[in-house]
Amino acid sequence: MDLRLSDKTVLVTGASGALGRATAEAFAAEGARVALHGHRAAADMEEWLLAQPWRARSMTVEGDVRSPADMQRCVDEVRSAWGRVDACIANAGAWPPGEVRLDECPVERIRETIEVNLLGAMWTARAFMAGLAADGPRKDGHGASLVFIGSTAGRFGERHHADYAAAKAGLVGLARTLKNEITALDPFARVNVVEPGWTIGHKPKPALERPGVVTRVVRTMALRQLGRAEDVARTVVWLASPSASRHVSGEVIAVAGGMEGRLLWDEGDVDEGAVRARLAERD
Repeated sequence: MDLRLSDKTVLVTGASGALGRATAEAFAAEGARVALHGHRAAADMEEWLLAQPWRARSMTVEGDVRSPADMQRCVDEVRSAWGRVDACIANAGAWPPGEVRLDECPVERIRETIEVNLLGAMWTARAFMAGLAADGPRKDGHGASLVFIGSTAGRFGERHHADYAAAKAGLVGLARTLKNEITALDPFARVNVVEPGWTIGHKPKPALERPGVVTRVVRTMALRQLGRAEDVARTVVWLASPSASRHVSGEVIAVAGGMEGRLLWDEGDVDEGAVRARLAERD
């Protein structure tokens, strides 16, 4: 299937992380021009990019998602280089380590989590929409696409991470509002949310290295396996496609193996070794 992304420009925020890298690679595989955004780990991102065969169709921008001015500058830099931004993936975010009950959670941590995960996505969307307002819709009728990266924490909650769950849940209301606003700028523009569950990238998650944790995690999933960053990235690319998902907007899609807020398997039904081994497999 031709996803019609080969002539499109895509901005991926938080491209220094595992999901951001996988998303950038997935878009590049479709022939898109990819702008990679980074902040604290921007240098590592640029070093990684030098080894990619598609680097000639890429550029990097640096900015703090907590700053509306930074995000507008990032979008404008991409527009200046390539004319417009056709798709924006608001992926930048941070999961705060440490399990803390809300009444014991430091105010500073709560504010930081909301600033990065919710307001950061809002400032990204605001800048993207401002660019779309300036450039107008594409003449070929291929609508723009805005995709927020949420979390199953926003769907089911996450004990001792109320700040993160609240921030990610807020993306759903934001997307369902913006789907009605963005069409004033582009009648075929779409806004959607992808909610990853437990996902493994290029670096192991320390929490999953502890014996028994994988078993506990996958017992809530119909598919007894952990997700990979590329699993999420492929869904993001599909949502950004003006052909494959041209009539999909305001939707929240979980990429979490059929996760539910309850146990689906007995402990003996899960082979933790097999789950870990499957992570090494590649399509």
